[in-house]
Amino acid sequence: MTRVHTVWKGSISFGLVNIPVRLFAATEEKDIRFRYLHKTCHTPIEYVRRCPHCNEDVAWDDIVRGYEYEPGKFVILTEEDVSAVQPEARKAIEILDFVNLSEIDPVYFDKSYYLSPAENGEKAYALLRRAMEETGKIAIARVTMRAKASLCAVRVFRDALVLETLFYPDEVRSIRLVPNLPVEADLNEKEVRMAVQLVEHLSAPFEPEKYTDTYREALRALIAKKIEGEEVKVAPAPRPANVVDLMAALQASLEATQKDAPPAKRATRRRKKATG
Repeated sequence: MTRVHTVWKGSISFGLVNIPVRLFAATEEKDIRFRYLHKTCHTPIEYVRRCPHCNEDVAWDDIVRGYEYEPGKFVILTEEDVSAVQPEARKAIEILDFVNLSEIDPVYFDKSYYLSPAENGEKAYALLRRAMEETGKIAIARVTMRAKASLCAVRVFRDALVLETLFYPDEVRSIRLVPNLPVEADLNEKEVRMAVQLVEHLSAPFEPEKYTDTYREALRALIAKKIEGEEVKVAPAPRPANVVDLMAALQASLEATQKDAPPAKRATRRRKKATG
């Protein structure tokens, strides 16, 4: 098993209580990444920093930081300028409020970290976790990591506390920017009932282990075959689906889910239908 590394050390500020903690990344990307190679000799391509105006390569010492406030116009910021406005590098997760998890839409969540108690922090850590479990609350907090102040949520996940960085409200785009949203669609009540039935038939407990990245698995298999020198066969393109009306599609979907359901679930549905 791969060992996780500490990405941050500090404390949770909980009233007058400070709980020493360490932070660990809770997730990892497993996307397959490719290198770009020269087609002729398969050597990895290098990327250079080049000024198109001066037509010359530029060393890091000759690069400054600029903000483009209008097309082609930049204001230059020095390291001293940026340092002057950076947040105070406090090693604390400062809890601001306790709220209900249901009040936070998932669109606000960014990245997850596991929190582990550091030396002498086990009891206070367990106390906070227990209090949050019994109240059903999560904490909204502020933390500074990598010179950036972030809004975050601290919540209970199984036996651990988890820190979730949050987007600020002005970082979440307004849904008014999304075109063609059917705000007041004229819906047929029979279609609504069938759609609800379909949702109920497809409902199941969330079991994350049953969902896999089929594309990544297929890509790994393809790479393995390439390494072994096997011939790779390309699957034929799927035929375009016939366009059917909404009611027919709902009816066909319901029949398919009823056919594929296990016997116990089908019996339950028959009882509901009989009493309904």
